Amino acid sequence: MSAATPVSPSASIAVQPSQEKPEAGRVSHTTAIKQARQQVNVQILEASAKTSLSAGSQSQALVFRSAIDRINELLAPEFGSDALQGFAASQDNSAEATAQRILDISTGFYEGYARQHPGEDPEELARKFVDLVRGGFEKGFGEARKILEGLNVFSGDVKDGVMKTYDLVHKGYDDFLSGKLAAIQQDKIEP
Repeated sequence: MSAATPVSPSASIAVQPSQEKPEAGRVSHTTAIKQARQQVNVQILEASAKTSLSAGSQSQALVFRSAIDRINELLAPEFGSDALQGFAASQDNSAEATAQRILDISTGFYEGYARQHPGEDPEELARKFVDLVRGGFEKGFGEARKILEGLNVFSGDVKDGVMKTYDLVHKGYDDFLSGKLAAIQQDKIEP
């Protein structure tokens, strides 16, 4: 890979089975996903060592990809292991656009989550869902931040943009939950 060829965090990676043979003689789907993520992280680090992360697009793309990967892990038991895969970062990698994509994708699974938990208290269901996707976002964000810190680029404009994304996503989750709770209360009032 040349120094002029940046690697996108959302680039597809061919998963190579590990040399170790599990009991069943095959690499599990979960192991394959973990290996693919490790390969992506290594490629990101290698590319970043050759070219510095720009103040906006590459650092925001890393935050987006990492957050979506972790949210996907937490939604996998409900929607399958690749529920959020296939969502690529768009051209607009501003803090606002990155936060909105994370929010749109992760909160878009609320109705399906609710259908899979019939009879559960609607308020508790909304809180549990937001806690779930927020937890995935936190984990992914933490991973992206560690990578940026390890590359000594988590400062200045990069840090400002990434932290703005972080704040906007949390505000978006708070707003989403408030809206759901208000709608639930309204439904209780109206017969």
